[in-house]
This record gives sequence, structure tokens and C-alpha cells, in this order.
Amino acid sequence: MKKARNKRPTDAELEILRVLWTRGQSTVRDIFREISAVREVGYTTVLKLMQIMTDKGLLKRDETVRPQVYQVARSQDDTQKQLLRHLLERAFSGSPGNLVLQALSTKKTTSQERQQIRELLDELERDAK
Repeated sequence: MKKARNKRPTDAELEILRVLWTRGQSTVRDIFREISAVREVGYTTVLKLMQIMTDKGLLKRDETVRPQVYQVARSQDDTQKQLLRHLLERAFSGSPGNLVLQALSTKKTTSQERQQIRELLDELERDAK
């Protein structure tokens, strides 16, 4: 069977990716411990999800060691950009402005976040000239 590549992660898969982005390469047991500390989940569920994620190209598995070690196939930044592009097209008709306006009106931002937004807007203005 041909492996599917560059598929978007589900919510459960994103939970596993977040752990790997924080911890770095890990075993299934490592991931299971992290997630089960927050919510009830079965070890075999985590194992199956990680196998599926490997087939989807979201994870890489080192089969030369026991227990097998997993790592992310794409960086957190790349994955977030992929998810954002998908959301932008589906929910905002491709309009980054509408997405940003909605995001900023939905949740309160910190002064540091507002400063980063200002700096980005200033940079975009300079680049447009």
C-alpha cells in the first residue's frame, strides 16, 4: 500500500506532535506518559496513532533501536503554516486580513503580542514600498 504524505494532523495527532516538539525524539511510552498525565488514554491508542502518523508522513520512526524512537517529520512552524493555509482557504476565502481581524477580535492579546504584530505590519509596509 502506498504511504500518504503531507496529510494534516487530527486533533489527537496534534497532541502527540506537541509532546514531540517539546520533548524531542521519544518512545511511545514517553508520549503515553505525557498525555496520560493530562487525560485518560490507552497505551495502545497512542501506539496506533503514532503508527498512523508514521504512515501519513507526520512522524519518523527509528527501527534500529528498541524500543523504537519517534521524531517529528516536519517542524512545528511548518506544520502550523500548513494548518493555517488550510484554515485560511476554507474559512476565510483566502483572506489573511479577515483571518487576522477575526483572531484579534476573538481573544485578548498581550502587550508583547501586540508589539510583535506592529513590528510585522511595519516590516510588511517596508517590503511593499
